[in-house]
Amino acid sequence: MEQTDLLRRVIDVLEDQRIVYLLVGSLASSVYGEPRLTADVDVVVELDLPQAGKLCAAFPAPEYYVSDTAARQAVASGGQFNVIHPASGNKIDFIIARTDAWGRSQIARRRQELILPGRPGYTAAPEDVILGKLWYYREGGSEKHLRDVAGMLQVSGDEIDTAYVDAWSRELDLAAEWQTVLDRLQGPK
Repeated sequence: MEQTDLLRRVIDVLEDQRIVYLLVGSLASSVYGEPRLTADVDVVVELDLPQAGKLCAAFPAPEYYVSDTAARQAVASGGQFNVIHPASGNKIDFIIARTDAWGRSQIARRRQELILPGRPGYTAAPEDVILGKLWYYREGGSEKHLRDVAGMLQVSGDEIDTAYVDAWSRELDLAAEWQTVLDRLQGPK
């Protein structure tokens, strides 16, 4: 199963089950910036315990691997769990939506975009994708996140509300990472 086929299946299941979701991470940054390959797909979901069980049941063994226990623990702790297609190694990471002010804003601002040919789906707004990428950069130090943000600003810069990013980067203690991206875009002085 190709990653795009797994993603199509996930979107279909989420929408059929009326689960609030939004794509984040590299797939979402590719919607607004420069496309790149990614090892997995990150999806933020608003999920309660009954929904978690129903979602897991939509990905039956042996075609898929998903731990109902891990899903329930993720819901309880605000963590994450994944669905893996073992034959291909493709993986979807389900991240439980944050309940803080930024998490609520991220859900409220999600957008329906063309995710795959002929298949729209919900993705985080570009500003929230940027904030997520800045957070991942701070946590892991991978330059790919800063490149993704720079690509988004180069491709969709006119559509991005940088004041929103400025405000939330300060609130989320990501101002230094945001400034790093802005400095790199300006180039040497």
